[in-house]
Amino acid sequence: MEERLKWFVEARFGMFIHWGLYSLLGRAEWVMYLEDIPREEYAKYASMFRAERYSPDEWAECAKEAGMKYMVMTSRHHDGFSLFDTKYSDFKSTRTPAGRDLIGEYVDACRREGLKVGIYYSLLDWRWDAYWKGPDDVKEWERFLEYVHGQVEELCSSYGRIDVLWFDGNWPYKPEHWRAEELLSKVRKLQPHIIVNNRTGLPGDFDTPEQHVPWWAPPQRAWETCMTTNDSWGYFEGDRNWKTPRQVISTLVTVVSMGGNLLLNVGPRGDGSFPPEAVELLSHVGAWMRRNGESIYGARGAPFTTTVGPVTAKGSTAFVHALRWPGKRITVARVGNSVKSAYLLATGKEVKFVQEGSRVHLEGLPALPPDPYDTVIALELDSEPRTPGR
Repeated sequence: MEERLKWFVEARFGMFIHWGLYSLLGRAEWVMYLEDIPREEYAKYASMFRAERYSPDEWAECAKEAGMKYMVMTSRHHDGFSLFDTKYSDFKSTRTPAGRDLIGEYVDACRREGLKVGIYYSLLDWRWDAYWKGPDDVKEWERFLEYVHGQVEELCSSYGRIDVLWFDGNWPYKPEHWRAEELLSKVRKLQPHIIVNNRTGLPGDFDTPEQHVPWWAPPQRAWETCMTTNDSWGYFEGDRNWKTPRQVISTLVTVVSMGGNLLLNVGPRGDGSFPPEAVELLSHVGAWMRRNGESIYGARGAPFTTTVGPVTAKGSTAFVHALRWPGKRITVARVGNSVKSAYLLATGKEVKFVQEGSRVHLEGLPALPPDPYDTVIALELDSEPRTPGR
């Protein structure tokens, strides 16, 4: 594994932020396109963008308390509104009543909380005719690419070290149309330690399955599932389908057991404040992470199987995630190690066990789960987890 990816694999859990002009409308980030709002009409909302409750320190503190190790924030989404002081467009936060470089403030807040800094950037921009006409109009497409490449260079040269550049919006064009090789070369020259996702159409450093866990074919390299806390990326006032803490924890545990990360999204309201439902959700997840984070950070999958949930591992310790509590007994199968001890990760309380060959029976368990979301039982092994005969 490349040195620059090590922190990413160790982190396992991050926060995605989708925030922009669309947040004022409260109908998610594709509202301009889906409601076919003319660009001139949409641009008028910039005069209402005040970001009066935007506090990136509160965002970063919330992420840290949730057990997240990095953040990724939209610098410009498909609607073309930039949250930074770009010289390539007047459609930006510094030309609104907010009058602020919101990305700059976000970067500083991440660093104050010790979080790795990620920036999202959409290659497409609905306001440009060149995007809709495509590369065949060579002159206009070159003007468009000058804008796109120029903004990416600004993001990589204005804020010190950036840890993740999260591209999006390359459709329907090919990497050569975006001059993606040239773009990534510029990025790596400016930010040698940066990691880049696969959404320029080039492989980059990690894959990005969206809104799902790739159960049957997880990527064979670094990857990150990005997922919303309700059904929407940008703030949608009418979207009340909030995930439960148990759903988020179950997804996180499953993703880690398959070798991936979870990038969990929050869509702040137009004024910059987090929806209270998201704050409440993350507080529960954070409490669980403080008790059980050892089974997540730097962990990977173990080759053992159970009926109660996935098994993660770190070094010579395996972590049984009892998402479905059976009471009395849990059986862990396909264990090729000798188990030395077993205990509840959250409390250190000993768990009795009997090992019969490759099966380990955890016994004398209480009728009700000690943790309402996921009770983690640690197994100390004689070596790194292995299956019988390995």
